[in-house]
Amino acid sequence: MARKLKIVLISLGIIIVVLVAAGQIGSALWNKATVRAVAELHRGRTSGEAKVFTGQELAGLPAPVARYLRMALKEGQRYIRSARIVQEGELRLRQDDRRWSLFTAHQEFTVPPAGFVWDARVRLLPILSARIRDSYLAGRASMRGKLFGFIPVVNASGTPNLAQGALQRYLAEMVWFPTAFLPGQGVTWTAVDDSRALATLSDSGTTVSLEFQFNKRDEVAKVFTPGRYRQVGGDYVLTPWGGVHWNYEERQGVRIPTGYVVVWYLPDGNFDWLKGLITDIRYEFEP
Repeated sequence: MARKLKIVLISLGIIIVVLVAAGQIGSALWNKATVRAVAELHRGRTSGEAKVFTGQELAGLPAPVARYLRMALKEGQRYIRSARIVQEGELRLRQDDRRWSLFTAHQEFTVPPAGFVWDARVRLLPILSARIRDSYLAGRASMRGKLFGFIPVVNASGTPNLAQGALQRYLAEMVWFPTAFLPGQGVTWTAVDDSRALATLSDSGTTVSLEFQFNKRDEVAKVFTPGRYRQVGGDYVLTPWGGVHWNYEERQGVRIPTGYVVVWYLPDGNFDWLKGLITDIRYEFEP
């Protein structure tokens, strides 16, 4: 009996060592792929004019949008060229999941053109983690996911549905680099009422719109679309989707929300699938 137990323990030890080694190799390969994606993101970046924000630019914008931008930006604020963001939080993949999984993520954005790379590590179990990378590069979206950084679980790219969803996400997350909302940066605004406005963005043949809802402090409190593609089984189904933003703080002279929740609005109730916090942000400004 003791001999059998010893063999079992040795076998388990070997399996753990192999998994750890494979995970380290997989993580190194994953990180290299992320570095390549970020390099591609910045290769597509264009040098804009050396512009600074002035209140005169807000003429003609819907009233709640103008109030928001006056709140978020200071007179003389240089335009943001790119942003690097560190996030942490928790997520769940199914509405009936009772347990949330912790994640940390690094994300980079460029403007213009629209683009991002989001690289996350999700802790599923004490010894089991997953890597997730979402990107939107030169009008093409992709989603990758691997256990231990080397066992594929998600691999999708290049479809119009993905491109639309990625550009909707980008538009929603522009609250973290709000000079991108200013006239001439690609977004057009349509008034809805005194607390809502519709933002429309086009890139590489894809056009998306989101409704932005503003609170009494002139902050973006919610974004919403009645149709973002959600994977259900093997199909993609247009589903109401949005985000909630709060806890505005000033970072490098710009006021941004540091807390957020991403929500699918399903027929049987809201599915809050990701709750996040911005722990660090760094901007590169136009010269």
